Amino acid sequence: MKLHHVQVAIPRGEEDESRRFYGEALGLHEVAKPPSLAGRGGCWFRAFDGDVITAEIHLGVDDPFLPAKKAHPGLLLDSRHELEATAERIADAGYELSWAERDTFEGYVRFHARDGFGNRVEVMTLAV
Repeated sequence: MKLHHVQVAIPRGEEDESRRFYGEALGLHEVAKPPSLAGRGGCWFRAFDGDVITAEIHLGVDDPFLPAKKAHPGLLLDSRHELEATAERIADAGYELSWAERDTFEGYVRFHARDGFGNRVEVMTLAV
């Protein structure tokens, strides 16, 4: 079994804000939704290692919208340098970011951020 994607809820009409966080700040690549799903709103993002998809997040419209305060995708980066560069991009873009739990998950270094709607995202790397 493999995980195909994680769905995160967004408010209706907020695709541009989603692109700002998930695309620009987090560094994921937007991909077109299949035509059969495009009319529902939202947008999809992927991370790649060469041609291999390594992570996929589907942002779907939820009406009424409630942010995920605890549930979250956890994204694993290749290095501490990449982790710190990602954190800097997110903070520079004005999003909430916390290193409070930096070393509380054995074997990993991590931070938590909130997208523009209050959804939680965890970004981590191996502590080597």
